[in-house]
Order: sequence, then structure tokens, then C-alpha cells
Amino acid sequence: MANKRQLKKAICYACGEMAGECFFAQNTFENTNPEDWDKIIINIALLQAEAVNRVSVDFDKAPKDFANGKEYKKARRTYFKAVEKAIGNYMKEESEKIVSEMNALVKK
Repeated sequence: MANKRQLKKAICYACGEMAGECFFAQNTFENTNPEDWDKIIINIALLQAEAVNRVSVDFDKAPKDFANGKEYKKARRTYFKAVEKAIGNYMKEESEKIVSEMNALVKK
């Protein structure tokens, strides 16, 4: 698993790229409503905030809950891999929704 700082940076980078594409499209396609683009940018900001919040989780068990350190590390690693996968799925689903909204505006 990547560390939390790297995940947060990747989320911020991806959301920044999507917002940048919105600004570019808003200036390029003049027959679209700027307020629609602003709504999409707000959705991107909300996506970023929620995804970063989901990264900030802690393992709820203590080493004393396990028979030895090896079991603790294995359980902790498994937990964080599941969290990382869930965040990846969430980002993918929400990004696809946002991109489809962007595409719908451009086709007008």
C-alpha cells in the first residue's frame, strides 16, 4: 500500500486535472452554460474532500489484541489494502460520473 500522504497527493492531483479540464472546456466551448461547469467543479471539490477523508483512517486494533507481532502486521496490512481498494473503487465510480457529466455538456 502506498502511504497516506502519497494517496492524498494522488487524489488531489486527479481532481485538479479534472477541474482543469472543466476550465479548459468552459473557455473552449462557448455554447455551454458556465454555471453547469461550475456545478461540476464543485462536485469535483466535494469528491476530493470525501476521498481524502476516507484515506484518513486508523487500524482499530492494538498489537496486544493478537498473539504476536506477525499476526498484527498481517491483519493491519490486510485492513489497509481493503481500505485502499475501497477508495480506488469510490474514486473510479465518482470520476466516471463526473466525466459523463462533462461529456454531456460538450455534446450540446
